[in-house]
Amino acid sequence: MSFDPVSRLDGKVAVITGGLGAIGYATARRLAALGATCVLLHRKGDDAAARATALPSANGQRHAAIRADIVDTPSLVAAAAEVKATLGRCDILVNSAGHTRPVPAGDLDALTDELIDDIVRANFRGVFATIRAFAPLLKASGDGLVVNISSIAGFTGVGSNLAYVAAKAGLDVVGDALAKALAPAVRVVSVSPGAVESGFVPGRGAEFASKMASTTPLGRIGQPEDVAATVEALATTMRFVTGTRIVVDGGRHL
Repeated sequence: MSFDPVSRLDGKVAVITGGLGAIGYATARRLAALGATCVLLHRKGDDAAARATALPSANGQRHAAIRADIVDTPSLVAAAAEVKATLGRCDILVNSAGHTRPVPAGDLDALTDELIDDIVRANFRGVFATIRAFAPLLKASGDGLVVNISSIAGFTGVGSNLAYVAAKAGLDVVGDALAKALAPAVRVVSVSPGAVESGFVPGRGAEFASKMASTTPLGRIGQPEDVAATVEALATTMRFVTGTRIVVDGGRHL
């Protein structure tokens, strides 16, 4: 197979978990603008169908939204079956769903067993379950791409809480293993942002963003478009890339 760069994604189908979130939807806009048909997987969102319809569709794409919960494997299997039945294929899978809660690293008692299980289930197990559900379609494509939206927390050890750090570290190393196991039909890459301007972490507002910007070499925190542009590049120009981590943090980890 050729891994030469391409300029368009016409005829490709991209499934995006967390498709209504800031990073997920920014990614969908970019891929749709290049001709891909996008399927937004979401856990809840009454406006999901309307937001899917609002994506660029100059190439006649019929974007869709499917309700599925990444911690509920049967819903993922059903979503994959629906994608196969309605669109016949899945070429790109972007895993941008997950959640977290701020807990200081030194507050061991606040990181309860229940919270650990919840964070790891959403940010590690759910991502793996999604890949497992869509792997047959990705392999059948012969030119599949899985992009896991990870975090610099996975290698710096600094994040919203230690369970989140562990989940992202696990996601990165398992992503590397899957890149080898699924090659050459499917590429697997982690994209690791630092702080991103979104509502992902509860309680982090303008003051937090300003503080993070002041200690980031490039002078601001990340935008959803920064991450989305990286996913676009992996699907188009950075096609000879798999089994690695791409850091998109403005130098925050330095």
